Amino acid sequence: MGDLTNRITGKKERFLPGRSQPSKLFVEITTKCNLRCGMCVKQNGKGGIVEGHMSRETFRALEPVFPFLDAVVLNGIGEPLLHPQLDDFIRRAKELLRENAWIGFQSNGILLTEDRALSLVRAGLDRICLSMDSISQNNFGKIRQGGEVRDVQRAFAALARAKTVCGRKDFSTGIEFVLMRDNLFELPDTIRWAARNGASFALITQLLPYDRTLVNQTVYDTNTWEAIAVYKQWKARAEREGLDMHRYFDTFMKYFKDPGEEELFRLVEQMKEDAVSRDIALHVERLLRRDEEWFAKVGQVFEEVEQIGEEEGISVTLPEVAPKNNRRCEFVESSSAFVSWDGDIHPCYFLWHRYRCYVGGWEKHVKPWVFGNLREKDIIEIWSDQNYRSFRENVLHYNFPFCFDCSFALCDYVQGEHFEQDCYIESVPCGACLWCTGLFQCLQ
Repeated sequence: MGDLTNRITGKKERFLPGRSQPSKLFVEITTKCNLRCGMCVKQNGKGGIVEGHMSRETFRALEPVFPFLDAVVLNGIGEPLLHPQLDDFIRRAKELLRENAWIGFQSNGILLTEDRALSLVRAGLDRICLSMDSISQNNFGKIRQGGEVRDVQRAFAALARAKTVCGRKDFSTGIEFVLMRDNLFELPDTIRWAARNGASFALITQLLPYDRTLVNQTVYDTNTWEAIAVYKQWKARAEREGLDMHRYFDTFMKYFKDPGEEELFRLVEQMKEDAVSRDIALHVERLLRRDEEWFAKVGQVFEEVEQIGEEEGISVTLPEVAPKNNRRCEFVESSSAFVSWDGDIHPCYFLWHRYRCYVGGWEKHVKPWVFGNLREKDIIEIWSDQNYRSFRENVLHYNFPFCFDCSFALCDYVQGEHFEQDCYIESVPCGACLWCTGLFQCLQ
């Protein structure tokens, strides 16, 4: 098993599914929120997510694994500051966590008064990530309905004071920026603003549309990097030969083609054969529709952000602009477990809730994968269950297809929520997941 892990990850380490306990917990202490953010899964009205707070008893059921953890992240869909026992949860977890383990959460910051910030830092909070998608009040209010820029600015000031009063040089504050076409060009100024208001890190994540109306807001390409590289190589060849690849779909169905059309058809077929020989999937129609000018602008913004990060001393984590072919599930690789407010145990963000999402114009239905509930089983017993172990092992094999780059569409194997197997006869529903391609970032 050790050799298998080395081939998969490129690192010498223990085979992760064999761990006797998780090393990281994502704990959804509430599904309630005080904002109505348009890009949130709760706002599309199709997931049927039940609102509730995690009980003290459910949180206590996690205590047996706290001494073995590297991190506890106290958020899911809701706003953690709405939970009445948040400070107590942090204090208890901090008492049990080993040295150098950290505890944190993401927040919209509305409820972060000076007193609340002091209470949280004194309880043992190590890091907090504030949602900040624009420094323009007009745009901020559209993205996070009910929120204001001054709320976040006040939260930064309160956290900075708490850090000083408590003598917690190790405490860190950052931001999460959800990237959309409407706010892309505000990203550089937002990073600079965050750094000057006390942020030490910034997580920039791509948008996963949970509603069809947001599909046109996505910034990223749904062709993989390797597919794009093949396409660019053959497009350059076509241009050298005086051919316009964009005319391919105007001509390929013609029964009678002129010599130029025949030549173009043969060239595209050769491109497909080249990709197959390299085990790279091509979605030719999407490649031909690729907006090169747009992605050049995205690259320029990212370069500017990296420069600002160096100048302002803020650590910036940028997402991929296209899915990576060499997939890596950060959640399974890091032995993470996800806990819903009602005690259900899940493997990752992708399979945490029931929802619909849209990628490349295709609708994907997702249901939560549950391996047990804390009311019925001990957390270590759930983690060690053979079904959960097999799931983690199969994920780390990375033998499942890349469904969003398929030249057909999302097929019946994976489009619906009632998944049994994919076209490779794999039993994990990960072929339609983009989390492991580098597009999405989160506090982890």
